Amino acid sequence: MTATERAVELARAAAEAADDRKATQIVAFDVSEQLYITDVFVLCTGANPPQMSAIRDAVEERLLSLGAKPVRREGEREGRWVLLDYADIVVHIQHSEEREFYGLERLWSDCPTVDLGLG
Repeated sequence: MTATERAVELARAAAEAADDRKATQIVAFDVSEQLYITDVFVLCTGANPPQMSAIRDAVEERLLSLGAKPVRREGEREGRWVLLDYADIVVHIQHSEEREFYGLERLWSDCPTVDLGLG
């Protein structure tokens, strides 16, 4: 099993929106073989809480334009790790310290990456 076309479309749109707000270390993993609850994890880093909020807003706006609404949001108040769950994809917006500490790339490194088409 691989990620659905819809999941890949949403992942690319989320990555583009995050990139537009200067997110760094943008990567996506096809976790469909490992998890039944979602197809793709999108990870990106923000430098500070205001930038992370801007990234979150841009991602939500872009995905809403594609007809996708988050089924769950977490971490908005703390501003260090924001999780946006769209069922098909989950977007993780992390502060650089949380990104390094939790190491989601290491956790999902056995999963294939999704080509996001970013420059």
